[in-house]
Order: sequence, then C-alpha cells, then structure tokens
Amino acid sequence: MPDEGIQAILQIRRWLPHLPFHRLSPAEPWAASPGRAITIVGDSSFASLELIAAVRRYVRLVTRLRLDASLFAPPPPRRPGQRGPKACKGHRLAKLTAVLANPATRWTRVWVNEWYGDEGRILEIVSGTAIWYHPGLPPAPIRWVLVRDPSGQREPQAFLSTNLDDKPEAILGRFVWRWRIETTFQEVRRHLGAETQRQWSDLAIRRTTPVLLGLFSLVTLWAGELMGDAATAPQPRTAAWYAKPLPTFSDAIAAVRRAFWCPAELSMSRPGQATVEIPVTLLRRLVDTVAYAA
Repeated sequence: MPDEGIQAILQIRRWLPHLPFHRLSPAEPWAASPGRAITIVGDSSFASLELIAAVRRYVRLVTRLRLDASLFAPPPPRRPGQRGPKACKGHRLAKLTAVLANPATRWTRVWVNEWYGDEGRILEIVSGTAIWYHPGLPPAPIRWVLVRDPSGQREPQAFLSTNLDDKPEAILGRFVWRWRIETTFQEVRRHLGAETQRQWSDLAIRRTTPVLLGLFSLVTLWAGELMGDAATAPQPRTAAWYAKPLPTFSDAIAAVRRAFWCPAELSMSRPGQATVEIPVTLLRRLVDTVAYAA
C-alpha cells in the first residue's frame, strides 16, 4: 500500500499545484491561505512511516495509529561542540495502551455529531505530540489522539495527524467525514455498477466512473424533490433484522424509478377505479419489488 498511496497522493499534489504546501511546524509560514491546504484521510493501511516521510511536506495526512506504536519525545537540543550524528528522537514515551489503562490520564469529553454512521455521542479523548519511530525507517513527528467511548459500545481507537498544531476535535472531524465518502463509493458500486463495467477503450473507462458518480448525485437530488410529497417520498424498506429510521440510497433510487415508470400524465385509468387487470395493491407491490430489483 505505501507505494500506491505515495503515487496517488503526489499525483493529487500535481493536479492541484496552486494550493499551498504543507508546513511542518507552527513557525513555518504558509505559501498561501492555510485553510486550503490538501488533507488526505485514510484508514490503517495509510499508517506507514514510509508514506508519511514521502508526503508530509506536501499534504496533511490524517489516519489511524496503532495503540502499540513506539512513540518518543523530540530529540534534545545539541550541546555546543557536541560531536556525532544528530539524534532523531528523545526518550521513549508510554505506549497508548498504557495511557489508556493509566487511571491518572486526564480525559476530555467532546461531542461528536456523527460517529461511524451512528448518531452523535459523547467521546473521551486525550492528545499529545510525539515522534513515531521504528528502526530503519524515517522518524515522523505527529499529533496523536486517543479516543474511548464511555458507553463501551466501541473499542478505543487512536488517530494521528502530521500537522502538529491540529486540534484533536479537528482530527476526529476529518476522519469522520471519511465515512460519508466511503458510503458513497460503496453505494455507487452496489447500485450503479461502478468498477464492474467492461470497456475496451481507455477513454470509455475514464469516463464511466465520473458519469456514474454524477448519476448518483442526480438520483439524490431527484429523491430530495420527491421528499416534498408524502405520496412520492422515499420510504425506508426495513426488515426484521434491520430497522432504518431514514431512507438510504436504495430507497432513493427505487423512488426515482417509480416516479419515472408511473408519471401522472401517462396514467389513463380513472381516479376512482380500483382495478383494471389486477388489484391496485398488488400492482403497487409488484412495482415496488421491481424498483428495488432493477
């Protein structure tokens, strides 16, 4: 993953040359407005010292951090006349597993609007800066954030940012935003066939995925318009083992299909007539079934 991740991130940097480069410390000035710097958010496969060393000067990287990662204090300043190579790290810090188990750890409670698709909840966090180091690999100055759920529903997790002056709440917020992007790509693959299309032309391959993502946006907008009418509003399709309080994309695309298949101007039956060839309730059930299966 590091090689592919490095190439992808540096390609994004080449695509957006007008945005400022990432600063490595609060004392280093930005080349332009700091609010538009590139932020890359990734899962645990992006938590690589090789990847961080290759991209940290170009982007801000936010990703997971192992609870048993080896963290160190910054190297002490060199004494006048001191010889030998410059130290890349200081003394060893307690691992995050020890911080988690230490009763003296001072936790801060924060409210998170959304946590892995769930509703907002209160989390407890503790944060600090350190040097993440492993023998044979370049050291990485990071800001780490340790998170635990007071309700005990989810396991404790740790995250990192290569920007040392990031606020812990901002790091969590950026990582939570990734959930929506992942869900979007998952729904596009499942319901619109992204990554399963078969073309021989390179141009067709490059065009298909953007078109499908655009179709996803159109379906979402059309479903939003249908929400204004109780008769056409997407209704969550639930099961005994899966209760949905709000419609998902499968409900949205089924509602849009029904709206296209049964436009009011093409309905020739009289409003008061209950049956034509089959009962109305059975016809609606068949249309709903096909709308989800199409």
